[in-house]
Parts: sequence; structure tokens; C-alpha cells
Amino acid sequence: MDGATEHTDTRIAPAELLLLASVFVVAACGLVYELAAGALASYLLGDSVLQFSTVIGTYLFAMGLGSWLSRFVERQLVAQFLTVELLVGLVGGLMPAALFLSHSLLPPGQLVPFRALLYGLVLLVGALVGLEIPLVMRILKKYQRLGLKDLVSQVLTFDYLGALVVALAFPLLLVPQLGLVRTGIVFGLLNALVAVWALFMFRAELRAWQRHAWACGLTLAALAAALAGADRLSTWAEDRFYGENIIVRESSAYQRVVVTSGHAGTRLFLNGNLQFDSRDEYRYHEALVQPAMAAQGAPKRVLVLGGGDGMAVREILRHPSVEQVTLVELDPHMSTLFSTLPLLRGLNHDALLSPKLRIVNADAFGWLEQHPAEMFDVIVIDFPDPSNFALGKLYTASFYALVDQHLAASGYAVVQTTSPLIARRSFWTVVTTIESTGLTATPYHAHVPSFGEWGFVLASRRPWHLPQALPAGLRFLSPATLPALFDFPLDMARVPTEVNRLSNQVLVHEFEAEWGKVH
Repeated sequence: MDGATEHTDTRIAPAELLLLASVFVVAACGLVYELAAGALASYLLGDSVLQFSTVIGTYLFAMGLGSWLSRFVERQLVAQFLTVELLVGLVGGLMPAALFLSHSLLPPGQLVPFRALLYGLVLLVGALVGLEIPLVMRILKKYQRLGLKDLVSQVLTFDYLGALVVALAFPLLLVPQLGLVRTGIVFGLLNALVAVWALFMFRAELRAWQRHAWACGLTLAALAAALAGADRLSTWAEDRFYGENIIVRESSAYQRVVVTSGHAGTRLFLNGNLQFDSRDEYRYHEALVQPAMAAQGAPKRVLVLGGGDGMAVREILRHPSVEQVTLVELDPHMSTLFSTLPLLRGLNHDALLSPKLRIVNADAFGWLEQHPAEMFDVIVIDFPDPSNFALGKLYTASFYALVDQHLAASGYAVVQTTSPLIARRSFWTVVTTIESTGLTATPYHAHVPSFGEWGFVLASRRPWHLPQALPAGLRFLSPATLPALFDFPLDMARVPTEVNRLSNQVLVHEFEAEWGKVH
């Protein structure tokens, strides 16, 4: 008898289908705002898992708060739903633009007001998004004769489908093609269009229909104007942030790439973090590459992990013994950019166009696992700093064990290893981790004005010996000055540290703590 009472006709009427389609759109928009806020926090406050975790946690809490508040909405459900959609579209859609704008206007280092705005907007948008689904379910229950189990099943199905589509499209399509600012505005427009649909569908039941129509029109006009000016706003904000003439501003599937060029030189930024300055990058790349290459003697096969700008490859090709260089770079956008733009090709001396070079666009960890037979005389590891768990795995004992498997008996690997002065514990954590795999670790450092004192670690199965000669054409290193790089003063001397493992990722926490003090 209960089953007969619960069972109803589960066929979906056209009006009901449109309402469920709005659930799909609502879910997609809500997830976009969540992902955009997390990405912006990482871009502007540091590429850290902490930023993404706190933003998403705050957003989910706010959604729960909004769901709880929905119990107090008892009358005029359609009008309330329409109002919520307009507010979500306006606030959520403009949130990335507002955050970019505020970050550019605030004085350098004034992060407290920015954090307050960020989390305030996340709480507001999350609470509004949390109101949406309960209101939709109550409208469906009122206007469509569904049993409770069928109602919940259909609403949640469309809700999760919308989330799935956006989760895939956000990193692969939306951010690379539209950028964060325009992505937010486009989905804000979708929220507003859902409100327009509700206005049309339930126009006979709405009080003050004209007032709601005006609200929809003004919201759409505001978002359309913001979309038209999105590129100009992003350009202005980035110009203020970087302070120089920007010649490249692009988003790949993995990162925001900005290249500036001015009277002082050319600089590369990934997600807002400086990667090199043409005035002194030769110091960094000579120090990274030459001690390992020269000590090996006559390397033939060389592997570069990271380093898609081609600068490390440039230094490797100074050695005539080299027959093949394999460059494993995750982001194909980087290798394409630095092999096509004349200014950047000039910096790497067309190294990425060398017939000796093989470019592989893949995750370094996965590539090493999948190619166990590949052996190399020198392996150059030039990853970004371990500011999150995705990067931290490339500094673990598991990763260095893989490197060891690909290193010839007489070969050397070298790792860029952050600053032993500013991030002392982070630097020595990498040394301890390399030694835990059975490799001999030889740490050294060099002064690079753009970064300060910077660290490197050689890894090998035999002790490193000072080479007698270096290739011609170097601007920084010489046999006479090379020994000084291996001398550590007291403020950079070794300290006890743990091994960085996939199971603990202690390096990410050390890095966050040490560099966080600086910021």
C-alpha cells in the first residue's frame, strides 16, 4: 500500500525537463565559482594546496549554511528562486574580476584586506548556491507530481551531471580558452538566463512581474558589459601587478603564462611566480647544468625534466659529446611558446629547434615509470618549487628512486632545490631525501640576483669530483670559481631533516612555512 502511494508516473513532462535542465546549469555554475575561487587563491596568494583546501572548505560550509537557511523561505518560492539566481549570477560571475581588481589596487604585501574580500565573497556565493537546489526541489514538488524518491533521484542526477561536465571542462577548455575572469562572467550569464527562464515559465504566478523583469534585464546588461570589458580589465590588472610591458599573457591547461619585456630585460612568470629574468638567468642555468655535465666528462644522452623554456637545453648543447637530449615537459604550451616567439628563441639560442632534441609532453613521474629501459648519462631536474602536493611528489624518495633507475653507472643527476638561505630546512630535506635512496648527494649554491641565494643538489652513485675544464662561452662559472659554490656558510649549513615521502609530503609543509614567513 505504501509502495502504491509512493509510486507515480515518472515520465518527465517538458516543463519539468526544463526545470531539471536548470538544475544542471545551476550545478555547473556553482562548481565554476568554487574552482575559480580556489584557482585565484592559488595564483594570487601562492600556489599552495592550503589555499585550495581552505577556499573549497569555506565554500562547502557556506553551501551547507545556505541549505539550512532555505527552511525559512516559505512563500513565493519562484520569486525567491529567481532572486537567488540573479544574485548568484551577479556576485559569482563578477567574483574573479573583483578579486583580480582588488589585488592589483592594494599596496604590495597588503594581503589581509584581499583575504577578507576573498573569503567574504566565497561565503556569500556559497550560501546563495546552497539555497538553489532546495528551492528547485520544492518548486518541483509543488508544480510537478513526483514521488519523493523520484524527485530526489532526478534532481541529484542532474546536479551531479552538471558538476561532472564542469570539472572536466574547467581545466581543459574553459580556463585555457576564456581565462578565469571571462569564465566567471559567462557562467554568471547562465545563472541570469535561468532566472529569465523562471520569469517566463511562471510569469502568471509572479507578483510584481515587471519588477522582476527589470532586475533580470539589468543583471544581464551588467554581466554583458563586464564580458565586453573583461580583456581590458585583465590587461590593466596584470600590467599593474607585473609593472612592465607584457608581451605574452596566456593560460594553458596547467598554468597562467606571462612574459614581460622592458628596458631591464625579459622575465617569465608562471601563476604569478618569477621563473627567470634574462639579466641573470645565465647564472642559474650554468650553475644547474655545468657541474654535472663537466664532471661526467663526455655525456652522450641527457634527460631534462621540466625546463620547457629551453634554457637548460641551451647549456647542455654547449657540450659537443651530446648526441641526444630528451626534454620531458608537462605543458606543451611552454615548449611551443619558447620555440616560436623570436624573442624567447633568442634567449635559448634556438635550443628547442635542435635536431638533437626530443620533446615529450608528459608527467615526469609517469614517464619515468613507463620507460624503464631509457638510460642517461646526465639527468637535469628543473621543476618549480614544491609549493603543493602535485609538485611535492617530484621531490620524494619514490621519485628519486625512479631517477636512480634511469641514471647510467657513471652518470650524474642534478636538482634545483630552492634557497638554502631563506628555505634552509626545505633545501636540506631534499638532500636527506636523495641520500635515503642510496645515492650520494652533493649540495651547492649560487647567487642569482633575481632570486637571491639559490640551491642545487648533485646525485650520483660515485662521489662528485671538481672538473678540470668547462665549456667555452660561459658567463658565470669558471674552474677557478667553481669550488666556492660547494662551500656553505654557517647560516646555510646543514640541519637535521626528515625524508620527503609520498606518504607524508613533509617538504611541502616545510616550504610553505619558510616561504610564508617571507611573504
